[in-house]
Amino acid sequence: MGTLIVVEGLDGSGKATQAKLLAEALRCAGRSVMQVTFPRYENDSSALVKLYLAGEFGERPEDVNPYAASTFYTVDRYASFRTLWGGFYQSGGVIIADRYTTSNAVHQCSKLPREEWDAFLAWLFDFEYNKVAIPAPDLVLYLDVDVAVSQSLLANRYHGDEEKKDIHEKAPGYLEHSRAAALYCAGQNGWDVISCCRDGAMRSIDEIHTEILARVNAFFAQE
Repeated sequence: MGTLIVVEGLDGSGKATQAKLLAEALRCAGRSVMQVTFPRYENDSSALVKLYLAGEFGERPEDVNPYAASTFYTVDRYASFRTLWGGFYQSGGVIIADRYTTSNAVHQCSKLPREEWDAFLAWLFDFEYNKVAIPAPDLVLYLDVDVAVSQSLLANRYHGDEEKKDIHEKAPGYLEHSRAAALYCAGQNGWDVISCCRDGAMRSIDEIHTEILARVNAFFAQE
């Protein structure tokens, strides 16, 4: 089998940028690499995800329980694996994923009381990696961003237009809960945490990329 590396983080953490830079760096190093992004909003397999985020099933994230919401994203990942990157991965290629099952771990855990997190995570990882049988990540890089910085980046992204935000982005306190869940998941599951802020502001893209690449190179050196 190949290698699956996931770049995870809250909205505004720079996942897409860092996933692209990492893929380019590994290609330059001679590795066979494919980059994938989730959810795949341009594909039919994400139809339920789009309805959910648009508020069609309820205007608040907690209106859809985490088990149901997770399955919407699972379908998209399964379809992607079967039609896009499964063969490449199984032939030994390196997959760089911008979000993955780890996003459900972060964003759906945040709907639950703390005492239910372990049970939900056990269900989620068993469901996707064993029952549905998509690959488990070999390395997860969690880009940790202060909530205040993340909120500022989101405001800039939408130029102050609140209507452009999805139900997660609109919900008061949702980012705080998600960050707490993410740091818990990272500690419980051995994710590599990349601190992306310094003195209340984002570190530079190049500085974060350099740290990510060093950690990925260290991972490959252990193989």
